[in-house]
Amino acid sequence: MDARAIIAGLRRGDVPDASALRWFARGLADGAVSDAQAGAFAMAVCLRGLGDAGRVALTQAMRDSGEVLRWDLGAPVLDKHSTGGVGDCVSLVLAPALAACGVYVPMISGRGLGHTGGTLDKLESIPGFACDLDTARFRAVVAEAGCAIVAASPRIAPADRRLYAVRDVTGTVESLDLITASILSKKLAAGLDGLVLDVKVGAGAFMKTEEDARALARALVGTAQAAGCPTTALITDMDQPLAPALGNALEVDAAMAVLAGGGSARLTELSAALGGALLASAGEAESAEAGAARIAEALASGAAAERFGRMVAGQGGPRAFVEDWRRFLPEAPVIREVAAERDGTVAAIDGEALGLAVVRLGGGRQVESDRVNPAVGLSDLVRLGTSVRRGQPLARIHSAREHEADAAAAAVRAAVRLGESPRVGPLVRDRVVSG
Repeated sequence: MDARAIIAGLRRGDVPDASALRWFARGLADGAVSDAQAGAFAMAVCLRGLGDAGRVALTQAMRDSGEVLRWDLGAPVLDKHSTGGVGDCVSLVLAPALAACGVYVPMISGRGLGHTGGTLDKLESIPGFACDLDTARFRAVVAEAGCAIVAASPRIAPADRRLYAVRDVTGTVESLDLITASILSKKLAAGLDGLVLDVKVGAGAFMKTEEDARALARALVGTAQAAGCPTTALITDMDQPLAPALGNALEVDAAMAVLAGGGSARLTELSAALGGALLASAGEAESAEAGAARIAEALASGAAAERFGRMVAGQGGPRAFVEDWRRFLPEAPVIREVAAERDGTVAAIDGEALGLAVVRLGGGRQVESDRVNPAVGLSDLVRLGTSVRRGQPLARIHSAREHEADAAAAAVRAAVRLGESPRVGPLVRDRVVSG
């Protein structure tokens, strides 16, 4: 095989066969393919596309470029993936809720990207919590707690790790084929029996239109199914942040409130909908509705919270975290309300702008080397359709410095538009099912 020949064929519109894509993925993993060749390959795929069969072959080749986990736990091994939004801490709720329903969840997650928060960054706001576990420890936590949430090891889909870094600096991130292969190669390498995908659409999502979100959902579901993993996708609303909190420790707090049997109704509803779809597809519930009821019961009974506590302790966090979580979470020194400047109804919320405001507070990374401040962010954010009077709070800012709070307040006022009562659509807009 020759990287130049594969790239030249792609440039002409010829899709490489499965053996050529396996060779290229191995070359990405072991260095036989240069950065220049990886960039040329990504650009050719971006411009020409791979088609359905080529997308499946690339996904499988990248999955098989490193370690593929195998489990023998006596129950289905399931997972969930979100395409990214703001105030989205579903993973912290859903993984332990699924574990409480008798399945296993070895969740390989990521860090913040752009305006969206990362699950690993959120969990690392818990003192001592370790996301980088070796395979033996990962397996032990999954077996004992029923769930673990970890970073991908260098041995999981190394071809994706290499190709993603090249795509990030070559303007080739926005390719349906490459996005699909990147997401699924890591998930499928975890040895899953089933997967549910939360494909976000709206102002706070990467996909702004339902057409784009549906195309991504179909590509992901079709590819995962062809690779042997039963998969369902829900297309869900991100025209406002899912939970009324943005920022790492603040989103852990929002998730813990749901695990304690209260908290955000939208976060609870979506966690149940995703979990219900996943349990049904794995044969662990008669229907998605019956599965959702099981998730809701796991949350209301405290069983999910107990599993979360086991996971936190197993990954190095405090053993008493669930009983008194706010005692352990960091708190920002500057906490300030942002008041509405006039009467009105919340007509629109620019979630992306709010996410970027949190990044500028220090809650995310503007460059890869930035250190994240886990305490900063926004809480108590108003919801779409809420009537507010002049002087009433739109949100509460949690900041490290006064001048940063000033800038965040201006960003919140610009992002929350007052006007006519909006049409607030359903949280789950559509469902794409494999098979």
